[in-house]
Amino acid sequence: MNSLESIQAKKLPKHVAIIMDGNGRWAKQHGMMRTFGHENGAKAVKQVVEGSAELGIENLTLYAFSTENWNRPKFEVDTLMKLLISSLRKEIKSLHENNIKLLAIGTLDTLPSKVNKELLEVIEKTKNNNRMTLTIALSYGSREELINTIKEISFKVKNNIISAEKIDESIINEHLYTRNLPDVDLLIRTSGEQRISNFLLWQIAYAELYFTDTLWPDFTKQHLHEAIIEYQKRERRFGKTSEQLS
Repeated sequence: MNSLESIQAKKLPKHVAIIMDGNGRWAKQHGMMRTFGHENGAKAVKQVVEGSAELGIENLTLYAFSTENWNRPKFEVDTLMKLLISSLRKEIKSLHENNIKLLAIGTLDTLPSKVNKELLEVIEKTKNNNRMTLTIALSYGSREELINTIKEISFKVKNNIISAEKIDESIINEHLYTRNLPDVDLLIRTSGEQRISNFLLWQIAYAELYFTDTLWPDFTKQHLHEAIIEYQKRERRFGKTSEQLS
């Protein structure tokens, strides 16, 4: 039985999030500059997006660029931004063919104007697609997201729009960047690192974590299948006992 046949369609995670790590190390292993790793990492993105849609996963979120990544060398950041623009232009046809809607989360106003413009155009053009929602986290940091959420809710409490007593999980969810997405079921991180790196801290509260040594440019549909098979072996209790679930 191949990996695809081992996946149970009724137990698919509704929301998969991926920390795409290892582009720089992959490039170093090949004796190339880090930017070469990012270019090949874009190929892995295509594999995973198409593979997720084929499986029937409803939501896929990719950590593409963190708020901390702005501290990288200017040449690398500039290359990443140019790569993002070219990828968006190149993949718009594929997004339509696969009926995929694109969203983006993060402090998007800090992106270069050309990137922001291209991004918003693709989001607009794919807004009616409904097979899968692909969310790209750009200039994203979860702590910053939570700070903004607290500020927005505080403002509404101060102005009697929301009463403090009524603040609960649903109110917080409504003010997050991911307000239109369900909680993450499966979080994947590549390259052997076992950190969350300030990614979707609220949204992964009950997510299953899956770490793989595979560097991101080498990550394929097969690796995605393996992660989902591992996810489906786990018992998700959400604080209950095994006996309560059975």
